[in-house]
Amino acid sequence: MACCLAVRKKRDTARYTRMLKGMVALETDCQAAGLVEGPAEPWTVYILRCADGSLYTGIAKDVGKRVAQHNAGKGARYTRTRLPVVVIYTEPCAGRARALSREHAIKQLGHEGKERLVARGAP
Repeated sequence: MACCLAVRKKRDTARYTRMLKGMVALETDCQAAGLVEGPAEPWTVYILRCADGSLYTGIAKDVGKRVAQHNAGKGARYTRTRLPVVVIYTEPCAGRARALSREHAIKQLGHEGKERLVARGAP
C-alpha cells in the first residue's frame, strides 16, 4: 500500500510541475503578445516559522495581510494549530504562475534546504 502511495505522489508531483511550467509559459506568451496590459501583478513567496519551529511556505500579493490572517486562525489549516507564525523569508515574483512555481520548488526542499535558503536571504 505504501508503495502505491509513493508512486501516486511522485506521479502527482510530476503532473503539478508540468502544469506550473505550462502556466508560466502561457503567462509569458500572453505578455509577449500584448494580451496583458502592463507587467504581471507582483506576488511574493514567503516562508513562515511556526511556534513549534516548523516551516510553512505560501504565496500572497500582500504578505503582511496574509500573515495577519494566519495569526488570526483564518489562514492555512497547517498554521492554525502552530500559532503564532513569523515571516522569516520573502521572495518577490513577477506573476502568480511564477510564484506558484517557486513555491513548489521551495516545498520540494526539505527543512534543511529551506533553512539554508532563509540563511542566504532573498535573491
